[in-house]
Formats: sequence, C-alpha cells, structure tokens
Amino acid sequence: MNAIDIAILGASGYTGAELVRFLANHPRFNIEALTADRKAGHSMSAVYPQLAHLKLPELVTIEQVNWDELAACFCCLPHATTQEVLAKVPAHVRIVDLSADFRLEDVAAYAKWYGHEHFAPDLQKEAVYGLTEINRSEIQAARLVANPGCYPTCSLLPLIPLAEAGLIEEDDIVIDAKSGVSGAGRAAKEGSLFCEVTEGIHPYGVAAHRHVAEIDQELSRAAGHAVTASFTAHLMPMSRGMLASIYVRTKDGATAADLRDVLEKSYADEPFVKILPPGGIPQTRHVRGSNLCVIGLADDRIQGRVLIFSAIDNLVKGASGQALQNMNLMFGLSETMGLDLVPMFP
Repeated sequence: MNAIDIAILGASGYTGAELVRFLANHPRFNIEALTADRKAGHSMSAVYPQLAHLKLPELVTIEQVNWDELAACFCCLPHATTQEVLAKVPAHVRIVDLSADFRLEDVAAYAKWYGHEHFAPDLQKEAVYGLTEINRSEIQAARLVANPGCYPTCSLLPLIPLAEAGLIEEDDIVIDAKSGVSGAGRAAKEGSLFCEVTEGIHPYGVAAHRHVAEIDQELSRAAGHAVTASFTAHLMPMSRGMLASIYVRTKDGATAADLRDVLEKSYADEPFVKILPPGGIPQTRHVRGSNLCVIGLADDRIQGRVLIFSAIDNLVKGASGQALQNMNLMFGLSETMGLDLVPMFP
C-alpha cells in the first residue's frame, strides 16, 4: 500500500513529540515534514534526544512546507495561533487540530472564552468535534477535526451516554479533575517550574477554565438542552496523567449499577474505553502511555448520588493518541493502527 504523507506543525512540543513516537511504527502514515519555527534548521533529535534513532526530516518553518506533497497534517501549534495558519492550508489536505481554536462551534462563544475574535469563521463551519467514540461518522467524512481538550475527553466520555439516556440530572454535575504538568505544554512558564509544582497540588482557572466551554457544549448537545457543569481543574506533581472525579445526581432512583450498565452497552465494542466492574476504581498509573480511558463507578453514601471516576493519559487519549485515532478514521484505516499501546507501569 502507498504511504500517506503527513506533516506535524509544531513538532517541538510535547504533543508533537508524542505523535512522532506513535507514527514511527505506523504502517501507513509517513512523516514528510516537521515544523518548529524557533527550532527550524535543527534535527528532531536535537530537540528530543530519545528520537535520535529515527530517520526524521529536519525541522522547518511552516512557510517552508510543500503542501503539494502532503495528504494530511496534525496541527500542534499553541492556542490562538492556529486559525490563520490553517485557513491557508490547501483544501486537499485533511487536518486534525490539537489546539482549542476550532473546538467551539459558536464563534461568539470562542471570543468570550479566548478573549479575541475568531480569525477563520468560515473554516470553523467545517470543523467536526473529534471525540472519536461519540462523533465517529462525522469524523470519517471531515476535512478538519478539532481534537478535544484533555479535560473534556476525560469528563465527556463517561457523561455523554448518561445524559443521552436521561439517567442524570444535568443541572447538578460536578467535575473535580486533576492533571499532570505536561498539560501546560513545554514552553517555559513560572507556574510549571519544578519548585512551583512539586510536593503540592493546586486548583487553577477556578470557575473560568476554558475547557468547561467544550464540556457545556457537548453535554448540551447530548441532553438536548442547555447544560452548565461545575468544573475545577487541579495541577498535580506528575509529568502526565489525568483523573476526573465526577459527582452526579441520578433520576428515578437510578444507581451506580444502572449507570454502569448504560456505559457498558455504549462502549462494549470500543477498543479504548474500558468500564471497570463493581468495586473497580481507575488510577492514572493504569493508563500511563496508552490511549485508554478507564471508567469506574460507585454509589455515594448520599442516596441518589453516584460517583464516577475517569482516567486517561492527558498526552495520549487527551491529545496525540486521540488525534491519531481520528486521522486513522479520516483515511479509512483501523482506529487502533499505531495505537496498540500497553500502559507503562511502574
């Protein structure tokens, strides 16, 4: 079979490096171009020595990319820089964008949450929200897929089937989520320094985290009416991993067993979503380095409330792994291609 030539824009960040790791053994996708404006002219091994054994193209600027040679690209550029770049990409190139720039359907909502106007509103109309297990058919036909954020992926996979089934009170959803530091990206920031993060845990973006806009958007679609979730993000002293503890009030006396039954049926044939049996509670170490989302449920001691726990690797299922899963779909390939990754433990 012919190789499918792709580019990774913003390859020097964590998500770009993860994509290189997955694509190194992918039987169909061939890395034709890697961009990193500040590192242009360097080898990828100079930026990530662990990739030195791979034969990879030299890092170039986006302006140096020959789009005629490419069938697709992964865009790993920072938020607010992607819209104008992707608006110039030729129509024959299929795109999975890992930034937040195309996740919100309403450009007015984007302006509210991100503090500036949307710079490619016409392209936004083409974008499909890339939560793979939920929007599979739309993703297959899409030219531009907006890869979800890590917090929304971890939260929405357990919540959407329950909202669609009408088993939870959508006006009483509390999401307490915790992430590793890699979620903040590789750029040097004071808040990501070792001494600022280690030996502690702290909430951030309190009552204003931008990912909650995605969560509300997709829960509202699932429920058929406007939903506003309570969401708080916390930074943990670990490099990768994400755990969402979700508190819901059920309808009509539904229990954890009822909710588990819905999730088991919804994800029975899904390769990357696993529902634990009664008593099973996921941990971030159970998914580290994999494209898995592992979900556990328990009855709260308060009658009528259920606790839901969802764990992912924020760099894999929360970013680059789901991006590759989506790109596989867009080219009619097996979703698991390049993603048969067993979690790393310890």
